[in-house]
Order: sequence, then structure tokens, then C-alpha cells
Amino acid sequence: MPSKQISAGGIVYRKEAGQLQIQLITDRYGKISFAKGKRENGETIEQTALREIREETGIVGRIVEPIDIIAYTYHHPQLGDIQKEVHYYLVASEGGTLKPQTEEIRSVAWYEPEVAWERQCNAGYDNNDFILKKALKLLGVRI
Repeated sequence: MPSKQISAGGIVYRKEAGQLQIQLITDRYGKISFAKGKRENGETIEQTALREIREETGIVGRIVEPIDIIAYTYHHPQLGDIQKEVHYYLVASEGGTLKPQTEEIRSVAWYEPEVAWERQCNAGYDNNDFILKKALKLLGVRI
């Protein structure tokens, strides 16, 4: 039986001068993604999502609602097959200073929804397409 690993993260958004903006990170592999990471002992999945967003991007967020879960299996050289579940939430930016955690990610920035979607389609992970699409739909954005 493969061991299970739970991660959590979010699609962070803010309103800047009345304009909706979506946060995207560029991960260490140069791909577009969203802040996320592994759950630590004693944390709820929601706490994990907010901690990882704060650590990776400097932004303090508030969970608005769950978006969905991505589940997949990957092979770890020492541990064998691992079932991974990534829980994504829609997260409103409440403050903080945008600053990438360079040990984990290359960069982080805010984008207009259409630009965020274009970047995801061109340089993101395929299994994240529906996560961003659902988040944008929850925010009332038509793609």
C-alpha cells in the first residue's frame, strides 16, 4: 500500500484599485503554479494552506472556500510509491508583503485573471488547469 502525503495551498486573489488580481508563483522548475506544501503534524489542512502561502509568498491570507483536490501517485527513490493529495482553497489576500521564498520558488507576482489563465495554459501544470478555472469561476470571471 503506497503511503499517503497531504499537501495544501491556494489560489490567492486580491482587489487592487478595483481590479481583481490572481497570484501565481514560478516554481523551482520554472513552471507556473500556486503556493502549496506538505502538512505538518498537528495542523489542519486549512492551516497548512495558509502557512505555506505565507512562507512561500509573504502574503497573509484568509480561506474563502475549498476549490478542489488533486490526487496522484509519484515514485520516491527511498519510500517507493506515494499517493499525494493536494487540497486547494480560494484565499483572499489580507496583507503581508509579496516576497518569494527563494529556497522553494523562483518568483511570485500578481496578474489580471486573463493573463493568469494564459500563463497557466502556456507554462503551468496540466492538472492545475481545472483548479484555476474553478477559482476564476468562483470569483465570477469568465474565461
